[in-house]
Amino acid sequence: MDGARLAASRPARALAAALLSLALLSACGGTGREPSGAPSRTGTPVGTPSRTSPDPTSPASAPPPVSAPAPAPASASATAAPRPVRAAVYFLHEGRLSAAPRTVTGPATAAAALRALLAGPSGVERGQDRVTAIPSGTALRSLAVRDRVATVDLSGRYDDAPGASADARLAQVVFTATRFPGVERVRFRVDGGPAAGLGPAAGGRPLGRGDFEDLSPGVLVESPLLGETVTAPLRVHGTANTFEAEFRLRVSDGSGRTVADVRVAASSGSGTRGTFDVTVPYRAAGGPGPGTLTAYVLSAEDGHRVVLDTVPLTLAR
Repeated sequence: MDGARLAASRPARALAAALLSLALLSACGGTGREPSGAPSRTGTPVGTPSRTSPDPTSPASAPPPVSAPAPAPASASATAAPRPVRAAVYFLHEGRLSAAPRTVTGPATAAAALRALLAGPSGVERGQDRVTAIPSGTALRSLAVRDRVATVDLSGRYDDAPGASADARLAQVVFTATRFPGVERVRFRVDGGPAAGLGPAAGGRPLGRGDFEDLSPGVLVESPLLGETVTAPLRVHGTANTFEAEFRLRVSDGSGRTVADVRVAASSGSGTRGTFDVTVPYRAAGGPGPGTLTAYVLSAEDGHRVVLDTVPLTLAR
């Protein structure tokens, strides 16, 4: 009887052992996966959120669409108002080039300065004998700058002024454009084609300031500019081509009284144009009033003043 019970219980114990093994296998991940919380092969516990791999199902961690760039902030420069830029245009004074101030706005500041030049001198500037050789009605068609050469395309009216000096017209545009540091020379076009009737510009050769030395005064004051209000001490800079590079600057008030007179030496002269940058102290009586900056040399023959350039100003203390 005991032997029969033992034989009968063996299958039951085998079945119980098999069921227990199956339960343990399931609990431990019997499919070959590591148990939750156990170290993975990469050293990061499975089921533990990774700091470098956020949950891709989380709205906060989902990457933005690649076709939707982030919007620019409201203070970005694209929405900022254009900034005024101080520029200059060049007219003629007693047959020589003379700078006058203009305020233009970007981004196309050189083109804006050329349009201001084409508009001609103001009434105040005409009252100071500033004139233009550019025919009225000339329009700027386009301006492109490459390798420091500005290609300026002007309307046909620019080449339609019988009796006017083509060189003076060219020089006014060249000096106005090269006032900007990114431009050294100018190539001219008229109505999209070659500037056939404009003397030195006819062959398409870019022109620079050196091509118009005969139209430049012995002293060309680049700052201060006509009509500006200045304070003491007065900074004056520009270019000069005088004997032994020397000349004088005189500041006078509205009554003609001299309030400053200084000797200046440019970087070169005697046939080679140089630069100068000097500070002139002066003392003006009373409040702001009219004045004049005069560049001159003394005649080697009799010592009289030979005026090279004049700039009307408003003198402040």
